[in-house]
Amino acid sequence: MLRGISARLTPAIVPMGTTTGLGTRAARFVPGPGPAAALDVLADHDDTLLSAYVEDTVTDALLHRALVAQTREALVHPVYFGSAATGAGVDALLTGIETLLPPADGDADGPVSATVFKVERGPAGEKAAYARMFSGTLRTRDRIPCGTDGTERRVTGISVFAHGTDTPADAVVAGQIARLTGLGDIRIGDALGAPRKGYEQVFAPPTLETVVVPGPEVNRGALHLALTRLAEQDPLIGLRHDERRQETSVSLYGEVQKEVLQATLADEYGLDVTFRETTPLCVERVVGTGQAAEFIKKDENPFLATVGLRVDPAPAGSGVAFRLEVELGAMPYAFFKAVEDTVRETLDQGLHGWRVTDCVVTMTHSGYWPRQSHAHQGFDKSMSSTGADFRGLTPLVLVEALRRAGTRVHEPMHRFRVEAPADTLGALLPVLAGLAAVPETTRNRQDVCVLEGTVPAARVHALGQRLPGLTRGEGELESAFAHYAPVAHGTVPERPRTDHNPLNRKEYLLNVTRRVGG
Repeated sequence: MLRGISARLTPAIVPMGTTTGLGTRAARFVPGPGPAAALDVLADHDDTLLSAYVEDTVTDALLHRALVAQTREALVHPVYFGSAATGAGVDALLTGIETLLPPADGDADGPVSATVFKVERGPAGEKAAYARMFSGTLRTRDRIPCGTDGTERRVTGISVFAHGTDTPADAVVAGQIARLTGLGDIRIGDALGAPRKGYEQVFAPPTLETVVVPGPEVNRGALHLALTRLAEQDPLIGLRHDERRQETSVSLYGEVQKEVLQATLADEYGLDVTFRETTPLCVERVVGTGQAAEFIKKDENPFLATVGLRVDPAPAGSGVAFRLEVELGAMPYAFFKAVEDTVRETLDQGLHGWRVTDCVVTMTHSGYWPRQSHAHQGFDKSMSSTGADFRGLTPLVLVEALRRAGTRVHEPMHRFRVEAPADTLGALLPVLAGLAAVPETTRNRQDVCVLEGTVPAARVHALGQRLPGLTRGEGELESAFAHYAPVAHGTVPERPRTDHNPLNRKEYLLNVTRRVGG
């Protein structure tokens, strides 16, 4: 085992004990001698320790300090052994985590910054969030910005974790973990307070999607509720509900996740489901620049709003930005907010039905009719703009701007690493080519060949299925999301829309206003 770790991962390892009874329920891990067994490894990174070794003045305390310092800098890697069947070795591992890894720190007097890593519901359906505090102090009854939209919510209860249990408290400070209640629609990965740099994208994006098919006895409402609760608790589950077709799609990271989801729905909710064929979860990127505008009471605009938008492409990975080229005081802020929120919502479904990303949307025109304020008159909707007017008009303007700019569908690509016997390379390469995988590097290590490259996310499962037969069962496959690439072959994939379809003006206006024009 140690030879395998050293050969395939890193030689900078420190065995923290010995094992007995391997392969049996009597297997045990015996701590020690630890650092003394890895003096050469530790001395490679510590001149003081090397000098002590030459002068024969090495002590256990010196070795331990070197191990702690180098572990915290990831220069060396302590190795513990354990048994999943009996739990043997767990106590030694926990002691090692406590003594060798750096303690949590942070400024308790700084701005509040925390990240939610778990969400659960209590017996009465109440939601609780588990959060790691990086900075500041959070107290009961404090209002704190939550999630991507920064909505403020009030903390109604705090329990702080220590020594394996949680205890009710009035506050949680930097470096602690707490269970918080009162945060409403909080999700795993959401930031509390100031987002911590480097934690903006906690999880890689899902790259696959499938439709959940309820069994003949399954109530669709109960299924939707169960899926919603699972999505709250698991950041790897994303839902998309189609009211028109009465279908729910779930985003995936791999085929195995379908089996886990199916078993969870059956065991915890008593719901029998199957799934349709898995498809890649694509995105759309803007090709050029497009601009459109609609004005109050002109060109069959039925909304009491003027909205002009320009769409420009942005660098890959930059997301969506909303900017203004009109004065912020030109109309009430609530109307600008309605436009921005609707822009982001509309970009969830582009010209081909996929999420549009990596673009800048700029508001170029604005206008509204003020609220009637005469003392003898009541509010007259027919003569006064409301947020609904801007929310209704924005999708029409935005999709027209997208039409003029053009979008291109990109499919998710995975970076793969295949390790296989060198004499199977001849059989492996044609299969990789047939799956549209592109090997970028190939290297040999004794009688083993290692290939690295990219492969469409939709083909990863097929590659994993083919690999054992091609490599006598000795092949190993690793893959992870890498980037999105333009769909280069075949028909451009389309995704059914779940909105009021602003691509069809007549249909959209009938759905939104029950009219087709001004």
